[in-house]
Amino acid sequence: MQISLAEAADAPRLFEVWEASVRATHHFLPEHAIAKLAPIVRELLHTFTPIHCIRDASGLPYAFMGTSGSMLEMLFVDPARRGNGAGRVLVVHAIERLGVTEVDVNEDNAQALGFYEHLGFRRHARSPVDAFGDPYPILHLKR
Repeated sequence: MQISLAEAADAPRLFEVWEASVRATHHFLPEHAIAKLAPIVRELLHTFTPIHCIRDASGLPYAFMGTSGSMLEMLFVDPARRGNGAGRVLVVHAIERLGVTEVDVNEDNAQALGFYEHLGFRRHARSPVDAFGDPYPILHLKR
């Protein structure tokens, strides 16, 4: 799997991957919470840098991550491609090449928590609300 940097033209596809991934893994989020996040994420995907992605044979991203310093800020994989190792490839790249040592995960996203723990992250702290002050607890993980 090759990792490339996302380009501005990839933003609509990245949003599709984000939305499909959230709907597949964030069962604790009601529809109104996803609707609240959607415009924020859509804008973020146009401005956040760097975003690293893995593309399919046609060149469309199906997995992506964003990092900032030592923090893995986002990781999303198209649900149709989950389990093929793309998430692991991206996180290992982030750890080994980008110096990532931290990630936040929703406490209610047990699959993501298990994934990150399998890759060596451990619970460091807990916030009772998310970054928007909504009642979705966040676990802060470190390696």
